[in-house]
Amino acid sequence: MTALSYVTDGDFEERVLKAERAVLVEFTAQWCGPCRQLGPVLKAIAEEETERLDVVAIDVDVSPGTAVKYGVLGTPKLMVFKGGEPVWSRVGARSKRKLLEELETELEPVS
Repeated sequence: MTALSYVTDGDFEERVLKAERAVLVEFTAQWCGPCRQLGPVLKAIAEEETERLDVVAIDVDVSPGTAVKYGVLGTPKLMVFKGGEPVWSRVGARSKRKLLEELETELEPVS
């Protein structure tokens, strides 16, 4: 993946849990203002961090099963998955700089 894409309950396991590298997942909803604010930030990170990270979004209204499974009570919720397990999570919109700072410990350095 090279840009932000959407996943659903149906392909979450294949595209996130079975991914070979870290995946940043945004749990989002169309009605969520902070989610819309975060959209351009995630698109930029998806394009800039293609070497280290895949970035996907999942709409909690379209795919509620995954949201329930991971205890998503508010949106936007960001989670990083590695090796099929959640290793990091935050709730709320943030700037690109802030998000990259927070993610730095979860991302593998580019060699």
